Amino acid sequence: MVVDEPVGEERLAGALERPRAEVAQALRELAAEYAAQGRGFDLRLVAGGWRFYSRDTCAAAVDRFLLDGQQARLTQAALETLAVVAYRQPVSRSRVSAVRGVNCDGVMRTLVQRGLVEEAGSEPETGAILYRTTNYFLERMGLRGLDELPELAPFLPEVDDVEAESLEGTMIAEAVAAAAVQAADGSGEAGRATHDR
Repeated sequence: MVVDEPVGEERLAGALERPRAEVAQALRELAAEYAAQGRGFDLRLVAGGWRFYSRDTCAAAVDRFLLDGQQARLTQAALETLAVVAYRQPVSRSRVSAVRGVNCDGVMRTLVQRGLVEEAGSEPETGAILYRTTNYFLERMGLRGLDELPELAPFLPEVDDVEAESLEGTMIAEAVAAAAVQAADGSGEAGRATHDR
């Protein structure tokens, strides 16, 4: 309850001076117990660690209490940019702009400020800054790791449908954004804020 990001089992085991397997089992039992009792909070394994969250059924009340009805949602441009970074990371701003077909410098700054994207070194050939998604991104999307991102193939057009190479960036950006929206909708995290306790 006192951490601001998910805590790994190894760290918790070290703090408790107990075997990792014992701590992992206890966490899973607590999570199941809280769910069975219908408590107002969940204990979830997200982004490689454990953290308390408000239960989904309580989200509306928590929103009213904490946000007074005001939520900052990501724009379509921000969702597309975030999706390109998620699927192509580490990636430079210029590469994201090439995929989307528009300049994304301002959107990237917004994503960095919101903690969804971070710098990940630089490209050896050009010196361009590379970006990747953060653990906060995984947490907000309800993913344990990037391997849980949905496959892009169902959202990509058939090869016969691609008429010109100039359309490639737009089509990929649209497919990536559609996949990101599906991932967000499937996790129940998009479109509303689920607040941690």
